[in-house]
Parts: sequence; C-alpha cells; structure tokens
Amino acid sequence: MKNIFIAILFLAFASCSDDNIDSNRFLPNVSVNESINLNLPQYANLHIPGGFAYAEGGIRGLVIYYSGTGYVAFDRACPHIELQSCSTMDVDDSGLFMVCPCDGERFQIINGAPENSNIRYAARAYTVTVNGDILIIRS
Repeated sequence: MKNIFIAILFLAFASCSDDNIDSNRFLPNVSVNESINLNLPQYANLHIPGGFAYAEGGIRGLVIYYSGTGYVAFDRACPHIELQSCSTMDVDDSGLFMVCPCDGERFQIINGAPENSNIRYAARAYTVTVNGDILIIRS
C-alpha cells in the first residue's frame, strides 16, 4: 500500500512541469535578460505612477509599466494570434491598455489580462527586479 501511495505521489509531481507556466501556442518561448537604466531619458516616464516605456527584448519588444508601487513588463507580441507583421502591441492613448493593431483587441497594462473574455491568453509577462536605478527584466 505504501508503494502505491509513493507511486501516485511521484506521478502527480512528475506531471507538473515548467512547460505549463506559459503554454501559449502562438508565442515561442524566448530567453529575456534585459537591464534598463532608469536614468536614461527614454525611461523618464518610469518615474511617474502610470508611466510606461518601450524597450528591446522578448519577441516583439517590451512594454514596461510603473504603477507607483512597482514595475511590470510585458512582451509586445499579441498573445492571442499567430505572429505576423501587424502583431506588435502599442499602448493606447489612455495609457491603460496594450492594443493589438491586427484586430484591436486590448490587454490591461497593469496585469496583461485581455479585455475580451473570449481571449484565452494574457500578454506574456516577465519578471522585473529593481537594483537601485536599474530594472532587470527576465523570463
């Protein structure tokens, strides 16, 4: 009986893998390791709550957002469609949504969640750590 319990426990843990963290079938997995110096002029908006900036990295570039209490970073690749020439998101005029120009679908800039409940995938988020005036963004 003990062996059966151990076997079931082993199978349960073996079925969990990092592959399930982001199983978006539209976006390839890429390694991200970017450093952003907040003192550079192109990142001045990242000192203002609600500010955002674009940066290199990821699949189609990054959008970084500062909430006033912390930073988040998302890939600009539209997460709900195959990669194509129009599938690089931009932040809308309100500064609250990232918009896919292919179809106008919107994703919240604070958490990457799709506005449309029929969209299965959120914007791909990356880990952001702060080291003084440097943001380190990693996958």
